[in-house]
Amino acid sequence: MKNIDSAFRTLRVFTILIVLVSSGLCCLSLYWSFRSISRQQQTVYVIGNGQAFLASSSSRKENLSAEARDHVQRFHELFFTLDPDEASIRENTTRALYLADQSAKKVYDNLRERDFYSQLVAANVNQSLKVDSIEVDLSEYPYRFRFHGTQLITRPTTQTTRNLFCQGMLREVSRSENNSHGLLIERWEILDNRDLRTRNRK
Repeated sequence: MKNIDSAFRTLRVFTILIVLVSSGLCCLSLYWSFRSISRQQQTVYVIGNGQAFLASSSSRKENLSAEARDHVQRFHELFFTLDPDEASIRENTTRALYLADQSAKKVYDNLRERDFYSQLVAANVNQSLKVDSIEVDLSEYPYRFRFHGTQLITRPTTQTTRNLFCQGMLREVSRSENNSHGLLIERWEILDNRDLRTRNRK
C-alpha cells in the first residue's frame, strides 16, 4: 500500500510538472506569435515603378516635422506653379485650396477678380517655384510656419526672378484623398513678393 501511495504521489507531482511546463510553453508560444504578427502588421510593401519597397508604420509624431514641411511645400508649389493653360491652372489651384483654409481662397479670388490668370494665359506666361527654406515650429499648436522661395516668371521676351516669403499656421485635420498629410494651412499671408531682377531672353 505504501508503494502504491508513494507511486501515486510521484505520478501526481510529475503530472502537475508536465501541466505547468506545457502551460508555460503555450503562453510563451502565444506571446511570440502575437509579437511576430504585430511586427508583420507594422511592415508593408509598396509597389512603385514595378519595384517593391519596404515601408514601416509609425506614429504621427515621429513624422510630423517632415509631413508638415512637405504639406507647406506642396501647397506653395501647386498655388504658384502656373502654365499658360486654363485647365492646368484650375487643376493646380483646386488641389492647392484643399490644403488651406479661406485665407488662401481669398488670395485666389483676388487674383481671379484682377484677371491675373486670364492675363497669364493670354500673354503666354508661366511661373515656376524654387523652394529655398521651410521652417515649422512644432513647440506650440497650431504649428507656425515660414516659407521662403523664389519665383521664376518666364514671358516671351523676359524672365523675372521674384522673392516669395509667406507665413501661416498648420492645424491637424483628418487625412483624405485630397489631403494626405491631414494638415490644414490657416491664416496664410504673403509677406514679401517683390521682383529681384529681370533679364531679357535671347
